[in-house]
Amino acid sequence: MEKGWSLPLLIMRLVLAYGFYHAAKMKWTDINAIVGWFQQAKFPLPAVSAYLVASFEALGTLLLILGLFTRLITIPLMFIMLVAIFAVHWPNGFEAGNNGFEIPLYYLIMLFTLFIMGPGIISVDQTMLGKKSRK
Repeated sequence: MEKGWSLPLLIMRLVLAYGFYHAAKMKWTDINAIVGWFQQAKFPLPAVSAYLVASFEALGTLLLILGLFTRLITIPLMFIMLVAIFAVHWPNGFEAGNNGFEIPLYYLIMLFTLFIMGPGIISVDQTMLGKKSRK
């Protein structure tokens, strides 16, 4: 990968981490309310689902900031975004101002980009784990 991609990939990771941090914090602040909302929305296993989503969002925040296991953490986060788009935001249309799927779609596109391209050189994945692959 060219070095020129590293800064945009870092910025993408940090923007996503910021977004997932606030989502995780909101969920963990009142996880019981989230479980209730998941029940009302008829998500399967609402308590398990709520705890998994909140956990992956919190873990994703840390791993995205560090650029550690980046490709791996994008998989559950992309799944969360797909569920959010189709189960929550889709009926509201595209626009973010109407609680539409615009923002989750942007997150999904950024996560997919990180899945394909990796975290870039400015990451733990590359500095610590990637040394073997640079030979």
